[in-house]
Amino acid sequence: MPADLSQLVKAYDVRGVVPDQWDEPLAELFGAAFIQVTGADAIVVGHDMRPSSPGLSRAFARGAAARGVDVTEIGLCSTDQLYYASGALDLPGAMFTASHNPARYNGIKMCRAGAAPVGQDTGLTEIRELVESWLDSGAPDRESVTLGTITQRDTLKDYAAHLRSLVDLTSIRPLKVVVDAGNGMGGHTVPTVLAGLPLTLVPLYFELDGTFPNHEANPLDPANLVDLQKRAREENADLGIAFDGDADRCFVVDEHGDPVSPSVITALVASRELARNGGSGTVIHNLITSWSVPEVVREQGGTPVRTRVGHSFIKAEMARTGAIFGGEHSAHYYFKDFWNADTGMLAALHVLAALGGQDGPLSALVAQYDRYAGSGEINSTVDDQTGRLAAIKTAYEGQEGVELDELDGLTVAATDWWFNVRPSNTEPLLRLNAEARDEATMAKIRDEVLALIRS
Repeated sequence: MPADLSQLVKAYDVRGVVPDQWDEPLAELFGAAFIQVTGADAIVVGHDMRPSSPGLSRAFARGAAARGVDVTEIGLCSTDQLYYASGALDLPGAMFTASHNPARYNGIKMCRAGAAPVGQDTGLTEIRELVESWLDSGAPDRESVTLGTITQRDTLKDYAAHLRSLVDLTSIRPLKVVVDAGNGMGGHTVPTVLAGLPLTLVPLYFELDGTFPNHEANPLDPANLVDLQKRAREENADLGIAFDGDADRCFVVDEHGDPVSPSVITALVASRELARNGGSGTVIHNLITSWSVPEVVREQGGTPVRTRVGHSFIKAEMARTGAIFGGEHSAHYYFKDFWNADTGMLAALHVLAALGGQDGPLSALVAQYDRYAGSGEINSTVDDQTGRLAAIKTAYEGQEGVELDELDGLTVAATDWWFNVRPSNTEPLLRLNAEARDEATMAKIRDEVLALIRS
């Protein structure tokens, strides 16, 4: 194993190739370090369907139990099911998953009690440094410590009941829904969560298989939505839903198989959560969601708050402002009633409730929230991220009616359009998102900025 774990420990989680970058002995050290940093006397641990997940998860549990800590293993679960367990049991937690990454990868998403995030600035750096210091000698023994227990607990039904308690689905009309689980954890959670509802469920790739034989479990890539879109049209379904590998993100297609933007889902769910809270409350959105989101929030009586991209920033703002809901362009949706954590499943229930509570098709329902032309995220490989950003800033600085801000990368906004360019933390990429009041203006701005990025 490398002495420097910076390639394995990312900004929000641990993620790398097994066994090249990490293995079970290293997972055991992470378990011990997690206990030392959090000071926990009990934790909860879960894992996804990847071939390496059960062994890594058990090794982490052993490392924790060796420090005198009692471990509750909830076994196969989605990431938001682990967050549920952390919240409901009020315990720090660790989820073994590499989300949508290929089969050889695995990782750990860690949280404190109540699903509070553990990221670079909230304990992950200290965990990494401890593990690095123990690589040669192992974790030091703790004197006169009684070994902790490792016990099993099934939380799936309780998780499903909690989600169902947050959305009223009692009077929805019958719907036909195609769900693509991508051979990920949605195949485990969806049948229990949706049980008993007036739904005709058409399952796609519900078999748990961490080798992902059908397509990558990353619905953010349009190529991985093709099967869902085709099946939704063939079945004359009311909608289609796709989950990523650890089922914490959900993507929606309408009755035509056309993708519904995560910004549109954010606006839809925000309006429902505001109505549920008497028409007031704060809603968090990151700075590359559509202009539609803050507009809808204000129209419904709420207060929009704009943040940087990334779940640690969203969760921090959720806690700071007491926000009722938050949404990201990447289809992460955060709920106050879910310990400020993200759950794609709860967002999916809101979509089903909204669609089933009226008679029109999904395309008509979401049209009111889809007001602008967007580019989607466009990645460009560059040698000099800083230099390219500076060139873009120079090109737009001082233009009349144009405002610049550097909350996250560079955002440039005018009355009819905006764009954001931000560097990737892990790759030599610049990411462009652009939006305008019409398609022609958006295309012009997009191409203008791409020329500056790629020149």
